[in-house]
Amino acid sequence: MDMPKYINLNQARLLLDKMGVNLSDRQIKRAAEPDVHGRRKLPFFIDPSDGKLKIERGSLVRIYNQLQVDAEKNLRE
Repeated sequence: MDMPKYINLNQARLLLDKMGVNLSDRQIKRAAEPDVHGRRKLPFFIDPSDGKLKIERGSLVRIYNQLQVDAEKNLRE
């Protein structure tokens, strides 16, 4: 089993950029901000050791891969 790799906001933005998803700093920050119900668009969490937002790298990639699969399934024939 691979050990989880946690990345910060900037690293997440750079990873998405490599995948062809170009987001500005503001866009990635908005995805990490909780809404009025405390839910985030992406599963960022506050790292208790340094108080900064982090996300597991594999989770971020899986989310975008699943969105692509769902989009392909929803194609009109």
